[in-house]
Amino acid sequence: MKKTLALILAAVLSFSFLSGFVAAKEAVNKKMTIAFCTWTGYAPLFIAEEKGYFNDCGYNVELKIMEDESAYGEAFASGSIQALGQALDRDIIQYEAGAPEQYVCTMDCSAGGDGLIAASGIRNMDDLAGKTVALDKYATSYFLFLRALADSNITEDQINIVEMGNDEAGKAFLAGKVDAAVTWGSALVNCSSREGGHLLFSSADYPETIIDVLTVSSEFARENPEVSGVLYDCWCKAVDFLRDNFEEGCSIMADGLNLDVADVMEECSRITFYDRTMNEAFNDTSAENNVYDVGCLAASFWVRKGYMKSDDISGFFPMLNSR
Repeated sequence: MKKTLALILAAVLSFSFLSGFVAAKEAVNKKMTIAFCTWTGYAPLFIAEEKGYFNDCGYNVELKIMEDESAYGEAFASGSIQALGQALDRDIIQYEAGAPEQYVCTMDCSAGGDGLIAASGIRNMDDLAGKTVALDKYATSYFLFLRALADSNITEDQINIVEMGNDEAGKAFLAGKVDAAVTWGSALVNCSSREGGHLLFSSADYPETIIDVLTVSSEFARENPEVSGVLYDCWCKAVDFLRDNFEEGCSIMADGLNLDVADVMEECSRITFYDRTMNEAFNDTSAENNVYDVGCLAASFWVRKGYMKSDDISGFFPMLNSR
């Protein structure tokens, strides 16, 4: 009798173990694709992947580099991506156009990582009249450019704008093909390698203009109510790891972005990564210049520019209402 009971108990325990193993395996296999372009501000996501933060929360995450930012909204709509790292103002434009996405948290703020480099003789924005400027109208750097232009005495139609990606714009400037460029990364740092080349202004001159945020598909969030909290928690853990293990963190991020570690470390000096404490403060809608206020400012700006029809973005921020 005792032997029979022991066998039954062993069978039950074995079944329970196997059931738990299968359930855990199924949980970890919950798939999610997060997209973003080659920018160090998004790269702590590689730390979250490397250190197993996503897996610990039951998600099998694919990090996907997508350089064509104009395709993000369609990728959300088609379901080919479930989450995205991108500048806040571009997300708002996509959201108003119908992209099913919602805010999760703030990832970083450009503190000098983006800017306009110019040739000798161009000492202020007014000097750009009649000059050729390379920039990407599908990137948030265009928003930064227009913010600076609003403080000048000239208008956009007085400038010869050549549209190209941020990296290509910087390379075109260094090659002497354009008079100025809105760019980032190495071209921004090395602008003086072109004789007379200099930084006219940067995102440090316009605080909280270029803010990168993490968003999630609203449809995916409805099916997986915990996903926003998972993304938020994993991001904050990754930022904490980078702060406490800077060299290792930069090495992981450089590998993920296929960049030199030295370049990533240098770029980090011009980026403010938002941890949990900073997010809680920035998400406090009772405080001045909170993330919702910044979003509304961007929405109003793009409505005036004709890129959006409505500045109602309240539905983009459901996470603020649940905290």
